[in-house]
Amino acid sequence: MRLPAGFSLEGRVAIVTGAAGLLGVQHCAALAEAGAHVVASDLRGEACDQLARSLGQIHGRRMLAVECDVTDAASIAGMRDQVLDAFSAVDLLVNNAAIDEKVESPVAATAGRFEDLPLSAWESSLKVNVTGTFLCCQAIGSDMAKRGRGSIVNIASTYAVVGPDQSLYLNESGQQTFFKSAAYPTSKGAVLALTRYLASYWGRAGVRVNALCPGGVENGQDKEFLRRYSERTPLGRMGRPWELGGALVFLGSDASQYMTGATLLVDGGFTAC
Repeated sequence: MRLPAGFSLEGRVAIVTGAAGLLGVQHCAALAEAGAHVVASDLRGEACDQLARSLGQIHGRRMLAVECDVTDAASIAGMRDQVLDAFSAVDLLVNNAAIDEKVESPVAATAGRFEDLPLSAWESSLKVNVTGTFLCCQAIGSDMAKRGRGSIVNIASTYAVVGPDQSLYLNESGQQTFFKSAAYPTSKGAVLALTRYLASYWGRAGVRVNALCPGGVENGQDKEFLRRYSERTPLGRMGRPWELGGALVFLGSDASQYMTGATLLVDGGFTAC
C-alpha cells in the first residue's frame, strides 16, 4: 500500500509495548505496513520473536523483538539500549502494555465489584497501566527530547473518558456476572493526564505525545454481550482489532505534526451518547 508522504513511517523506528496481545499484534502490523522498523516488546519474548520474524518476512525490512517488563526500570533501560544499538534512534513509542479484565475472561467474574475489588488487583493495574507508561516515557521519551524529535502514542480507552456501563455485562437472565472494575478506568484516566503533562513538558523539545482511545473490540465475547454493546454504539457493532491501525499511523507520523496532548477516540461513537 502506498501512503501519502505525510503518513509514511518509512525508515523510522517504532517500539510497541504489549506487542504480543490482541491489539499489540495489530499495532505492529499497521506500523510495519506504513514503513517502520518495528520493535515488538512484551513479557512474552517468544511470541515477540515470532511476530518480528513474520513482519520482517512480509515487509522485507529489519524488525526486532525484545522481552521487557514495563514495570521494571532496568528492564526498560535494557530494551532502550538494545534498540539504540540496533537502530541508533527511536522515532515512535506506542505504550500499549496494560492489564484489562475482560468480559470474555472467566477469571474476573464478580471480583470486579468495587466493594470486593482486591487491593492487589487495583495496585497491579496501576503499576502496569500507569507506572509502566511513565517509566517507558521517562526512559525513551527522554532520549527523543535530547534528539529534538519523536512521537509517543499512549493507548488509553473509552473508559478513560466515560464511566463503564455495567449493564453491558448482564447475562441473558439479567444477572450481573461481570463487573468492569474501578482499576482499569482509573488507570486509563491517569494515562490521559500523563499524556497532557508530557505534551506540555516536551513540546518545545520536539516530542509530541498523544493518546489513542479504542472502544470495545471483538474477541470472542458471548452473543448477549455483543448484542448489548452493538445496541449501545451508534455504528451498531464492536470494533475489529485492525481498525485502530489508521489512527495509530496518523498519530505516529508527520500527518499529525501539529497535534500534541490530544485524545483521539476510535470507538464507533460509543462516547458520543
